[in-house]
Amino acid sequence: MSIEEKHFADLHRRAENSKRTVFSDFLGLSSLSELKSMRLSPVPHFWGGFSDAERVVAAFGNCENEDFPISIILIKPVNKKFADELSHRDFLGAVLGLGIKRDVIGDIIINENCGYMFCLDSIADFITENLGEVKHTTVKAEKCEELPSFAVSEPDSAEYIVSSRRLDVLTAAVYGLSRKNASELFTKEKVYVNGVLKNSSYTVSDGDSITVRGFGKFVFVKECRRTKKDRTVAEIKVYR
Repeated sequence: MSIEEKHFADLHRRAENSKRTVFSDFLGLSSLSELKSMRLSPVPHFWGGFSDAERVVAAFGNCENEDFPISIILIKPVNKKFADELSHRDFLGAVLGLGIKRDVIGDIIINENCGYMFCLDSIADFITENLGEVKHTTVKAEKCEELPSFAVSEPDSAEYIVSSRRLDVLTAAVYGLSRKNASELFTKEKVYVNGVLKNSSYTVSDGDSITVRGFGKFVFVKECRRTKKDRTVAEIKVYR
């Protein structure tokens, strides 16, 4: 058992013994995959602050989404006219520069040069009180009650003609990769299905969410029909 697995087992045991909910820090894809592979019972509940979050907190024990210790912080330039063009890396770097651990920070959504940052409740006040600059831009950080609907872009839905539902075939088709380049992603363990690391031969089911580190995420919606050459026409939603 790895150090991380021992940590998850300890959180699970604490929740069972105390009969209360115990939360993890934010988990990245590799940690989430490791936790899900442990097949704990009862199964932990996961939430990252919004439905499509990549980084999530695990709840060991019964918990509703609104009970998770997650805050949303809006980070916006004080003067948009003279602000730098700010990226995900800029916002994350500025917050980590305050001496904050990555584990307490979730997803960061960029919209109109503002950042909506998810973090643990325990660190939210510290961020709002101390974050004053991102890159070379003076910013204001403040808590907000919920993520505005306009901040998250809708996925692009399209039909793809593929030879099968194999994960490597779909990954190559969605991102326009050669078979060799797609294979390298699996060798480097960068492809996850519903938060769990999978190999190239995995057969994708309707509704599966596939995350490819460095590229983005897509959802296999359904198989629409077969072509005359018996190839699959699939509806896939791609998040850019």
